Amino acid sequence: MKVYPNKLAAQLKQGRSSIYIVSGDEPLLVQESCDLIRNQLKNMGFSQRDLFHAEANFDWEQVLFSANSMSLFAEQKILEIRLPSGKPGDKGGAALKQFAEHTPEDTCMLLVLPKIDRRTQATKWFKVLEARSAFVQIWPLEPKELPAWLGQRFRDAGLNATREAVNALASRIEGNLLAAVQDIQRLKLSCVDGNVDVPDILAGVADNSRYDVFGLIDASLSQNSRRALKILQNMRLENADKLSINRMLAREIRILIKLGTAKANGQSIDAAMRSERVIHKRTRLVSRCVGAHSVDEFEGMIQHLSHIDKLTKGIGEGSPWDEFTKLVLRLSGNKLAA
Repeated sequence: MKVYPNKLAAQLKQGRSSIYIVSGDEPLLVQESCDLIRNQLKNMGFSQRDLFHAEANFDWEQVLFSANSMSLFAEQKILEIRLPSGKPGDKGGAALKQFAEHTPEDTCMLLVLPKIDRRTQATKWFKVLEARSAFVQIWPLEPKELPAWLGQRFRDAGLNATREAVNALASRIEGNLLAAVQDIQRLKLSCVDGNVDVPDILAGVADNSRYDVFGLIDASLSQNSRRALKILQNMRLENADKLSINRMLAREIRILIKLGTAKANGQSIDAAMRSERVIHKRTRLVSRCVGAHSVDEFEGMIQHLSHIDKLTKGIGEGSPWDEFTKLVLRLSGNKLAA
């Protein structure tokens, strides 16, 4: 059974599941969902917790042994498994499947996964677990969702924040939810009357924006040159790995070339995106970018990235960051790139 994160607390009050799966790449939301599950189970008498980090060469027999061994004090226990790769392998899949099919009455499993793709969700072990579990799938907040989320966090903290203050905080912590919660807690301590306005944000909150190459790519594909350049500037200040940026941009643009070619040949863009395994959440912005550029333009960007690669390796004259700026402007459809 799939459970929305914002409905998890209500679902937990209706009764417990023998298996909980929490999946996602947003650390704060994953942590809070797991905390809710653990606390509710603790209130139900599950006072023991066996924690396993299932990384490379993990012995899955430990999990089955723990599941089938009774505590010295006959306590109910939580079997928590953190699987960073999201892929347990054959032995792990078999162990998880065996647990799901023969769950001990005094044991509840909490399986913590990163964001998992459709292929993983189609595996036998996952289908067996999902059929017997509460599956909490967590997605990162979209930029447009962030102000509402922050507004609720302010209210939960007993603070009355103006709309302008909420937007100011959203701009400064863009994407970093953990930093947002920490900043709201600091504001709670510093605001005497509980009212928060823009000056309070500017005075008490650091710029904790989380910028990375994936955000850079998505901003560029969505034709938002302003946001893309802001991300790139912060990556430059942080001295991000230029070769990695180049490699990821090149990979994305090669996919765009394939999609653009398919479209030019009269093929369905949706079918082409499925063939290239473009995840559903990104199809709209990818389709928008393909519609904004020709295949020749994309191929020109690949040549531009080849030039940047040489500059990064000390071949030729010029700044790789300046060239990245031009490339990002081109990809995001800004006419200044010309």
